[in-house]
Amino acid sequence: MGVEAFGIEKEFLKDLLTQVDRGEAQLPEFQRGWVWPDRNIASLIASISLGYPAGTVMMLKQGGDVRFKTRSVEGAPRAGAAPDRLILDGQQRLTSLYQSLFRDAPVETHDVRGNTTRGWFYIDMEKALLGDGDREEAVVFVPETKVRVDFRGQALLDLSTPELEYANRMFPCTAVFNSMQWMMGFFQHSPERQSENLALWGKFHEAVVKRFEQYQLPVIELGKSTPRQAVCQVFEKVNTGGVTLTVFELLTATFAADDFDLRQDWADRKAQWAGSQYRILSEVANTDFLQAVTLLATHERHQAAVEAGRDEVAVPRIGCRRADMLNLTLPEYRKWASAVTDGLKSAAQFLYSQHIFDTRFLPYGSQLIPMSAIFALLGGKAGTVGALQKISRWYWSGVFGELYGGTTETRFARDVPEVVAWVTGQGGEPRTVQEAQFFSSRLHSLRTRGSAAYKGLYALLLKEGPVDWRTGSDMSNENYFDNAVDIHHVFPKAWCEKQGISSAEYNSIVNKTPLTARTNRLIGGRAPSVYLRGLAKTADTTPEQVDRNVQSHLISAADLRNDDFDAAMRTRQGALLDLVGKAMGKDAQIDTE
Repeated sequence: MGVEAFGIEKEFLKDLLTQVDRGEAQLPEFQRGWVWPDRNIASLIASISLGYPAGTVMMLKQGGDVRFKTRSVEGAPRAGAAPDRLILDGQQRLTSLYQSLFRDAPVETHDVRGNTTRGWFYIDMEKALLGDGDREEAVVFVPETKVRVDFRGQALLDLSTPELEYANRMFPCTAVFNSMQWMMGFFQHSPERQSENLALWGKFHEAVVKRFEQYQLPVIELGKSTPRQAVCQVFEKVNTGGVTLTVFELLTATFAADDFDLRQDWADRKAQWAGSQYRILSEVANTDFLQAVTLLATHERHQAAVEAGRDEVAVPRIGCRRADMLNLTLPEYRKWASAVTDGLKSAAQFLYSQHIFDTRFLPYGSQLIPMSAIFALLGGKAGTVGALQKISRWYWSGVFGELYGGTTETRFARDVPEVVAWVTGQGGEPRTVQEAQFFSSRLHSLRTRGSAAYKGLYALLLKEGPVDWRTGSDMSNENYFDNAVDIHHVFPKAWCEKQGISSAEYNSIVNKTPLTARTNRLIGGRAPSVYLRGLAKTADTTPEQVDRNVQSHLISAADLRNDDFDAAMRTRQGALLDLVGKAMGKDAQIDTE
């Protein structure tokens, strides 16, 4: 956007507020609600009454290709026609000034405690003229009744009639742009003080009222040709509210211009996976959904350009960055939104098959974005054994290669076409599969479920069919029905500390496995040889059955019965590395720790 796309001029405050009142200046729908408290408004009124700068207003000239749904400024009449300009920056100031100075109705605001309140602003004429006084102290906010009372309900200040305003010499802010009528009433109210009132009014008009009449605000106006992305970026850079808008909010306003309610559409789609069978999708955000839709839309643009024979350099790229999402059109959204909805459901079913049932144990929530796009593009082709094996290898490569942390949009854009081509036999292994590596030393640094690889190993263990050591029940069922299953120590922490084993060793995932809370309580802090005997007795079963239960977790029961920590950890490490290698389709790397 070049400098010729905008201009800056000073405009009279009264003219700007008149535009607001007529609906000629409105707000884009994505603007947040008005939030200023009464003291902020009083401070702004005081600043303008002194002629002090009150910042710059930024407007967008309407009539270009970029259209947003609009709404009137709070308190202004609902406009029937489209506005001439949109307020991008300065909403809080213009709304505050419109309600307190221009509209003959109580200002709807809140106090310093955040309580909603309605009232009127006045200027104490005598205080305003004190040379050494704080002008803000002269700006008074009174309740909607125009009577300020003490805690006993006794009137402290009564301005409920024009005569009481005159007597208290309190000038209503709503009269600043049309002060003649109030002035005449003030003169006539007390004939015996007419000369005194005349002198007071003359000074007050010159020092205060005239400032409002002559006040000008700098207005930057963006031209009609300003692109949507630039409008949104400018809005976020200059908006004094300090609240970053999401792409979803911006597109909601854009699509609303064509009478499409994106917020309601998102709510309807989210309701489709509200049941417990799709609980893995419960944290999918609206921006995640838009990223997946954008991946499909940009993929379609890319493919169309390739098929049209366009030069490789000029082919539109596949992407889902912020700029890509802001360029998403409503027809594209309509075309691909249902495919993404179905793709997310297919992703949930796939994750269930991988024994990932709950968001607490989902390695990367972000990986759902390209996965849903991949399933959407593959459709029925994703349902074969061969296809699911390849998708599984890609998924676990991303998890154990830990490739989806941080900025991931570039990887999303690569994975979608590469995985689809691989599954359909039109391409080789995706770069995510090729690049992923898992080193044996990483096992010993996996200590909490904060890492993707830790959660991934937990899922792979469940996939192997481990059973509870006490009851012999399938841990996958226990976990799915949320029966207090968690990852617990195999060699208890208390026992390890007594043996002088370092926390780095006993806290690693090699020494942890999924168990029910009751089984873990029975284990306590005892040596494995002791708690295994106790488990057999408590469960009324044989030691051999307990051993089989333990071994279903890829743990050597013999090493546990010998209380041999080192031997048990070596055996478990090898078994876990085999699991990772099988999931990734390549051997884990053995390195020096």
